[in-house]
Amino acid sequence: MSTNVSMLAEIPMFSLLDHDERTTLSELMTEESFAAGQKIFNAGDIGDSLYIVRRGRVQVSVEDDLGESIVTGEAEAGDVFGEISMLDGGPRTATAVAVEASELFRLDRENLQELVSSHPHAALDLLTVVGRRLRSTDELLRNRVTRNANVEEAEQLTTGQRIADHVAAFGGSWTFIILFSVIIGGWITINSLAVLKHPFDPFPYILLNLLLSTLAALQAPVIMMSQNRQSAKDRIKSDLDFEVNRKAELEIATLHRKLDRMYDRVQERWGEQEKERKQSAKMDEKGPNDYY
Repeated sequence: MSTNVSMLAEIPMFSLLDHDERTTLSELMTEESFAAGQKIFNAGDIGDSLYIVRRGRVQVSVEDDLGESIVTGEAEAGDVFGEISMLDGGPRTATAVAVEASELFRLDRENLQELVSSHPHAALDLLTVVGRRLRSTDELLRNRVTRNANVEEAEQLTTGQRIADHVAAFGGSWTFIILFSVIIGGWITINSLAVLKHPFDPFPYILLNLLLSTLAALQAPVIMMSQNRQSAKDRIKSDLDFEVNRKAELEIATLHRKLDRMYDRVQERWGEQEKERKQSAKMDEKGPNDYY
C-alpha cells in the first residue's frame, strides 16, 4: 500500500493531493493486467474510469475517416490516461492498446466521487491539475499547428547557408547591378582611352574576362544553394499545411461522431417516449371498469 501511495505522489495529476487523500485514493483503486496487444478500451466506449500505468506501456491512438490509426501518445509507468472521459462522463475519444504486458491501476468514476465525498478539497486539487494540463495541451496544439514556416526554416540555418542567402540577395539587387556597371565601365574607360601610359588590361581585356568568369563560377553555386533552401522551405510549409489540414479533418470527424451519438440518443429517447405514450393511451382506452 505504501508503494502505491508513493507512486501516486510522483504522478502530476495527483501531485497536489496530501498524504491522507492519496492513501484513500490508493484504497479505492483496483489493479488490472493486460497482455501485449490487448485493447483496454475503444473509441466511443463509456468513459467511466481512468488508468494509471504501474508497469508496461500503453499506446493511445485515434482513427481518421480513412480508417488509419494515428498514435497520439504512449503511456509508460506512472502515466495517466483516460482521465478526460472519466471526469466529464463522455464517451472515449481514443483507443488504448497495451503495447506490452502491462499492469494498470483503475479508478472508477464512483470511486472518485467517494474520494471527493470524504476529501472535498481533493476535487479542487484535481481540477487545478486538469486545468493546467488542458492549458499546456492547447498551447502545444497551437504551436504545432500554427508554426511559421519562415521561423521554422530559420532555426535550421547554418552559417554557410546564411552567407549564401546574403550573397544571393546582394547579387540580385539593383545595388549590385549599378555597382557592377560602374566598375566595368570604369575598367574599360581606363584601359581604352590611354588614361594610363601602360594600361594594365588593354583590349580585349583578358584580365577583366578572367575576373568575370571567376565571379560567375563562384556566384552560380551560391545562388543555387539559396534556391535549394527555398525548395526546403516550401517542403516545410507543405508539411505544416498538412498538419493543419489533418487536425481540421480530425476535429470535423470528432464533431460528426458526437453529432451521430447525440442523434442516436435522441432517437432512442424519442422511441422510449413514443412507447410510453402508446402504453398510456391504451390504459386510457381501457377505462376503470375494464379491471373488474
